[in-house]
Amino acid sequence: VQLQASGGGLVQAGGSLRLSCAASGRTFSSYSMAWSRQAPGQEREFVAGISPSGSNTFYADSVKGRFTISRDNAKNTVYLLMNSLKFEDTAVYYCKSTRGRFEYWGQGTLVTVSS
Repeated sequence: VQLQASGGGLVQAGGSLRLSCAASGRTFSSYSMAWSRQAPGQEREFVAGISPSGSNTFYADSVKGRFTISRDNAKNTVYLLMNSLKFEDTAVYYCKSTRGRFEYWGQGTLVTVSS
């Protein structure tokens, strides 16, 4: 599975961005998907996750109520809609796919929030 993240950029605090992660292959709908992020000098942290069907979603407390993860299995794509962005949301955002013991990471997309 290859993952291609996109949609990052520079946004003012309070603004919104939508990240996309496009996956290759025919088995996308069997993978759980997640977004993580890594700020400069910080460890990578979980942001949001979604089950293979999209029926279950999970969020870090720091983004709950502001970020929404969703997926379109017909397009092999997972999204992260980020609203009410804060300076502390600045990071490289990575998407990840997981099925059993198999785990794949995308290359990351940079989100910079100006205060």
